[in-house]
Amino acid sequence: MPEPAAVLLPGTGSDEVFVRSVFAGPLAAFGIRTLAPPPPRGAAVTVGLLTSLDQAAADGPVLAGGISLGAHLAAEWAVRNPGNCAGLLLAMPAWCGRPGDAPASLAARASADLVDAHGLDEALRLATAGVAPWLGAELTRAWRRHGDGLAASLRVAAAHPAPTLEALAELDIPVGIAACTDDPVHPVAVARAWAKALPRAVVRETTLTALGADRESLGRAALLAWLQAGG
Repeated sequence: MPEPAAVLLPGTGSDEVFVRSVFAGPLAAFGIRTLAPPPPRGAAVTVGLLTSLDQAAADGPVLAGGISLGAHLAAEWAVRNPGNCAGLLLAMPAWCGRPGDAPASLAARASADLVDAHGLDEALRLATAGVAPWLGAELTRAWRRHGDGLAASLRVAAAHPAPTLEALAELDIPVGIAACTDDPVHPVAVARAWAKALPRAVVRETTLTALGADRESLGRAALLAWLQAGG
């Protein structure tokens, strides 16, 4: 039987270009096709990405996953559609349940405020000052692609709940989780809490430094964790 396709969703303010650079190579090595839908513009981002999973699963179960917000949405969708999900590939989950003052939520809200107050060009200058060059390049490309819907997209993502640990505990499918130990915005403790709650999950840890040098390092970590979990 052929492997199911993998549907991978982007993080807050990110895009399908980055998702594909992380996951497509590692998945192709195992004969798994990557589908990476572009993020809908503006406030439609979360509903639109969830709908893309519904559409992809119309012909049979899929692997679902993503990065940060994309990981949250994939897990949310799997909780609602366990029979259509062959497993989860999750990178850098940022919080459990409601975001509250989770660092990633605060960062997204602050970014939206910058865009609203200063415009895209100045917001990008401020947001990329002092960050690693690779991250600055990713932000510049993705934020410009979001265009005038960026601030609304950031605010919706910042407020969207992730699955609760109790909901994750009901999800009996193989789950691979990748986390970066040097990432304060997506704390590794969150990834470990998700893995502890899920019945069949493995966490593999990497670093943002490795991600900057090799985008596929994050995808390999999630894929290998999924295989360890029984995928």
